Amino acid sequence: MNTKKIDKKAITVLRNWDPFHKGTAVYDEEITNVVEALHQFDHPVDLAKKIREIYEHSFEIWIPIEECVQISYKLLAIKYEALSIV
Repeated sequence: MNTKKIDKKAITVLRNWDPFHKGTAVYDEEITNVVEALHQFDHPVDLAKKIREIYEHSFEIWIPIEECVQISYKLLAIKYEALSIV
């Protein structure tokens, strides 16, 4: 699976995640930034911290790290499957 397919699957996962219950259409910029971070991080906690930072910066609302870890595991599973690491 190439990078475009990873990105497409990751975007689908992120579009279904609505951490602030604002409707999924408001997160386009954050989704783009998280997809970029997905390619930089390989550890779920590191990616989760970055996800929290991205969303907190935009909305000035804190997300519990546990929620970010859950989504980071889903995203990393896509990445690892694509790279045949799993």
